[in-house]
Amino acid sequence: MEEHTREHDTHTVVPYPKDMRAFARYAHGHTLLKVAVSGAAVTGYCGLDVFEKAKEIGREIARQGAAIVTGATTGFAFYATMGAKEEGGFSIGFSPAATEREHMEVYKLPLDYMDIIIYTGFGYVGRDLLMIRASDAVIIGCGRIGTINEFAVAFEDRRPIGIVDGSWETDEILKNIIDTAHRENPRVFTDSDAKSLVEHVIAQVKKDKQELNFVYNSRDGVGGTGKNAEVIL
Repeated sequence: MEEHTREHDTHTVVPYPKDMRAFARYAHGHTLLKVAVSGAAVTGYCGLDVFEKAKEIGREIARQGAAIVTGATTGFAFYATMGAKEEGGFSIGFSPAATEREHMEVYKLPLDYMDIIIYTGFGYVGRDLLMIRASDAVIIGCGRIGTINEFAVAFEDRRPIGIVDGSWETDEILKNIIDTAHRENPRVFTDSDAKSLVEHVIAQVKKDKQELNFVYNSRDGVGGTGKNAEVIL
């Protein structure tokens, strides 16, 4: 297929199909599943295969028709986004910064491979919460404390979680947390194969949407039948 390119003053030049048919699957954006990818911004201790594993996760998210959601950051999430864009995927970033300038000059974060960046202005911790809450599921790669924080939010929110088995310690740390949490959670999957992991996570998202479709008690006075329950429907 013949390709042209689009260019932004501060963005990487990204190829797109001339007739845009590769983006037809995103025509009804409200039905698009959103899969977050969480991982370390600095990956020097993650092993030599970390970049390719991250890119393959991103490719699989795009191949299966979902949007990739990240913290608009470097490292594992950046390479996952790169992989998604290689497959014509759609990417959404949640920045800790309040503006594009702050994103680049203060936080030193990239704009590359992002279709949409939401500037939260809430710093890393607030950004993490918004990113997870805005996503249907989360894939966890090699990470540090911020990744563990995002895992904890997703676990508490009962979102489907995929843990990438790799040449790092994060997968073992998270498995230990799960084993000692004394809380059953059938929505957590682990696999070293990107295709299998993403398939299981997306299948769980679709199952939950059909069978559960949780409504959370927002404490805003909406849904009076909740009786102060965390999940009211």
